[in-house]
Amino acid sequence: MKRIILMVIRSIFNLPFWMIRLYRLGNAEKYNAETRYAFLHRVTPIAIRRGRIKILCTGLENLPRETGYVIFPNHQGMFDVLAFIQTHERPFVTVMKKEVKKNFFLQMIVNIFQAEVIDREDIRQSMQVIMNMTRRVQKGENFIIFAEGTRSRNGNELLDFKGGSFKSAMNAKCPIVPVALIDSYKAFDSGSIAKLTVQIHYLKPLYYEDYKDMRSTEIAQYVSSIIREEIKNRLAPDNIS
Repeated sequence: MKRIILMVIRSIFNLPFWMIRLYRLGNAEKYNAETRYAFLHRVTPIAIRRGRIKILCTGLENLPRETGYVIFPNHQGMFDVLAFIQTHERPFVTVMKKEVKKNFFLQMIVNIFQAEVIDREDIRQSMQVIMNMTRRVQKGENFIIFAEGTRSRNGNELLDFKGGSFKSAMNAKCPIVPVALIDSYKAFDSGSIAKLTVQIHYLKPLYYEDYKDMRSTEIAQYVSSIIREEIKNRLAPDNIS
């Protein structure tokens, strides 16, 4: 929370314009996805810099050249999406919990991303969201799905990935891109405003031919194991300067 306050204070003269612009960009009928995302992609690095955060990014060359893929990262906290906005040049869509509707600012973000809002307690609604994502990915939209379902409370350790999170990608027969986030939780959850480096590593994608014979639970276990191994290697003493 302290770092969020720092970012707000250091951006106080920009905030009125940014908020007005965000509100207006929420009109998807007037602004296309590229225009909406371009604004976020432009201002997010400014806010991140003012929060004394540096992002170390690798593996952008692993992103499929064609659009219509699903990114599956580990989930550490609210800063995760900001790391993606700064490093991922193409527009993407997020999946958010129904609780975001209670927050005016988050509702604006939902509108800008044209995010899918899911109610995990409503099976029928959840299935409809999966169908919506499948259709949108097939049309060329990129999604980010946090397969753990909620953020890990144990730093760089992962929770189990849920097999059902992979259903939309499997139905769309699209590339699956694992991503390893490291130290993202320290940005907003540590209570510190010390300089911080957050790592985001885009790993080699799985194409339909790679996973077509696997069950969703097997894909979930495989993707999570790849991410765990990447985090382990990146945090090894030889790789820490």
